[in-house]
Amino acid sequence: MKSGTSSRESTRGLIAALACYVVWGVVPIYWKQMAQVDPIELVAHRVAWSLFVLGALTVWSGVASEVLGAFRDGRIIQFNLISGLLLAANWGIYIWAVNAGHVIECSLGYFLVPLFNVALGRLVLKESLRPLQTLAIGIAAVGVGVLVLKVGHFPWIALGLAFTFGFYGLLRKKSGVSAIVGLMVETSLMAPLAAGWLLWLAFNGRGALGHVDLGTTVWVLSTGIVTAIPLLLFAYGANRLRLTTLGLLQYAAPTLQFLIGWIVYRESFSRDRASAFVLIWIGLASYSMDAWIQQRRQRSLLAMADAPA
Repeated sequence: MKSGTSSRESTRGLIAALACYVVWGVVPIYWKQMAQVDPIELVAHRVAWSLFVLGALTVWSGVASEVLGAFRDGRIIQFNLISGLLLAANWGIYIWAVNAGHVIECSLGYFLVPLFNVALGRLVLKESLRPLQTLAIGIAAVGVGVLVLKVGHFPWIALGLAFTFGFYGLLRKKSGVSAIVGLMVETSLMAPLAAGWLLWLAFNGRGALGHVDLGTTVWVLSTGIVTAIPLLLFAYGANRLRLTTLGLLQYAAPTLQFLIGWIVYRESFSRDRASAFVLIWIGLASYSMDAWIQQRRQRSLLAMADAPA
């Protein structure tokens, strides 16, 4: 009976996590609906409306006391203020790039995130790298080099997304709070800046609300929901799935973004650019293989430890 319940929970977790990554994968189509709105204003709207949605989620999930406790800890405030600024920068780069016709390069940035995280672990946290991890980073670096040398284009969008999201994850890890609590603290700290900017735009007649059509207004007002729902699905799935499974599912989002940029929006994908992507995908395959091997090894050790003497 317990096994059946566990299996059902895992299935639900898998569906929730996959739904989260699918939403993140198709979100370029969403941002394209607001191409006429300034990206910085969209980031401000995203922060402001997310505050209301996350506030409701905080009360519903019963972590309001944890959020209040976090605001009494100067260290948490410091980490989450910086991580909030990094997240806002990540959103700004992404929204601008999508609406400027660089969806494929955005996908590259999120393909690079896992490898960038491994590199940060080595450089910042002084973690040792296993051979396959070293190989993965090396191959991906060659792929980036191909983009620079053969395509003649420095992938600043991809690297900017990987840099901001990688350091964001590092700071969130060091802050020591849960996903919902951390996001609520970050959003609360950023909300005054976002609200101030939106009020300034409205006062000067430059804001989107009241100056765009009804459809675009609805899209803008929905930014908080689009931000919060995938995070809620992710949290549900992460609590019910193995880390290795979750790690493999994360490639669904950039894969969908890549396909949307290439097939839907007909972005350029030359042979040289394709060769760079192939190298980065090989690096990701090496990284995934290492994660799978380590997962099996840990399970074997746990099985041996639980076996009767």
